[in-house]
Amino acid sequence: MNIILIDFPKVENILGNIAVIENGTIPFEIKRVYYLYDIPSSSKRGGHSHKKLQQILIAISGSFDVVLKDGKTETTITLNKPDKGLLIENNIWRELENFSSGAVCLVLASEIFDEDDYLRDYNDFLKSKK
Repeated sequence: MNIILIDFPKVENILGNIAVIENGTIPFEIKRVYYLYDIPSSSKRGGHSHKKLQQILIAISGSFDVVLKDGKTETTITLNKPDKGLLIENNIWRELENFSSGAVCLVLASEIFDEDDYLRDYNDFLKSKK
């Protein structure tokens, strides 16, 4: 499984830092943006894969773990820096867990919402990998 963490350009300033995401900083055109917040620490989010869509997850505030599965291997990545994004390509199962208090997960998506693009059952995901 190819894990890609993207370092976003940042402007550091004594008054606060700015991270920049614009054309050329990510490998796709952004067609949808959403964020997860007020998530209880015991909750799990995700639990699906996408047939076509790619995403970049960013811990805008706090931290959380992203569990990635490709049908053969499993990797856990902790996101906790707002100037780093995790690229999740299509056909990768993802689960988000261990949210810290106040965590905010920003998601940049390559496609608009399409329910037909989701695989929400892990067994169906495994079958699609064959």
